[in-house]
Order: sequence, then C-alpha cells, then structure tokens
Amino acid sequence: MTDLASPSSAASRALVLGSTSRYRRELLERLRVPFEVAAPDVDETPHPHETPRDLALRLALAKAHAVAQQHPHAVVIGSDQVADLNGAPLGKPGNHERAVAQLRQMRGQTVIFQTAVAVVCAATGFEQVDLAAVSVRFHDLSDADIEAYLRAEEPYDCAGSAKSEGLGIALLDAIDNDDPTALVGLPLIRTCRMIRAAGVKLL
Repeated sequence: MTDLASPSSAASRALVLGSTSRYRRELLERLRVPFEVAAPDVDETPHPHETPRDLALRLALAKAHAVAQQHPHAVVIGSDQVADLNGAPLGKPGNHERAVAQLRQMRGQTVIFQTAVAVVCAATGFEQVDLAAVSVRFHDLSDADIEAYLRAEEPYDCAGSAKSEGLGIALLDAIDNDDPTALVGLPLIRTCRMIRAAGVKLL
C-alpha cells in the first residue's frame, strides 16, 4: 500500500464514492455509512506497455482525484478492476461478441483480477492506494456454456465478463484471495482501513 499523507483532523468527514458502478455502490452500502456517488471523468485507455496491475492502480487514483476536485472536503473512494490474462488486460466487454471472445480466452486458464482502491481527501492532503489481486481459475467452458451464461447474466459491464456474485460462479473452479469482496469490484477490508485513516468513522 502506498501512503502519501495523513489526515490533519480526526473529525468524521463526508464520504463520496467516485464510481457509477452499481456493484461498488452495493458493496459500500454494507458499511451503513452515508455516502454520495459521483461520476469520475477519467480516460481509461491503457498506456503503452502498461501492466494490468499498474493500470488498475493508476485509474483508481485518477478517479479519486477527479472526484476530489469537486468534493475537496470529502473523503473520496476511487476504484478500478482489470482482468489480467497472462499479462494482457481484459476490461469490460461492452457487448455480447466481445464477452464471448473474452470467455473463450479465459476458459481453462487462471486469471488475476487486479482490483485497486484509492482514498483521497484534497483538504487534508490524504492519499492512499492499495490493490487486491484475486486469482481465479476458470472451468474449461464449452461454447454452449458461454452462450447460456451470457444470455442469462448479460455481464457486459463486468471486467472479463465474470459476474461472480451471480451465475458467473458456475464458470469457476477456484478463487484465491484475501478479501472476499475484491472480485465483485471493491475490496472492502482495504477500503475500511483506508477510510478510517482518512477520518471516516465506522461502527
């Protein structure tokens, strides 16, 4: 974890989720802390030769900073997830054809879902960024399996087309990680630690 600054005040601060992802919103709601949602205006195009890990970290921090400009006194959460298949990034497919291609690539393979989270408060100079890597082994899926899954879930807004909290769990043979929420899109264990450090009171 990278820690660039500490908060200057222990007072509880407002919380903003810098993401329009319904999956991240639903995860953050588990903490029962009031928060706002804001859309980050960030170009998600990978840089040349950028690794999936570095891409996820860069975008999580960029999203947090983009929203913090509009909410300087709040604690802002930014997050990004990139599926890493043998060093190649797989993002959100966006449509059925790309989702089919992604799942054909991943069948029988181990994919690392690089899920980064960043917490920023512009007013205090607080900034932390961390990453949860989730190793996922995919079942050797048939084309019929892939079509049935995609027609049922339409996971076109999920990195790597893998909606593990739904029918996507049937695609998998094993999951190895240290934060059970990371694969869904927001590693809550890391997020709790970071927003506490930034001045948000939990419990």
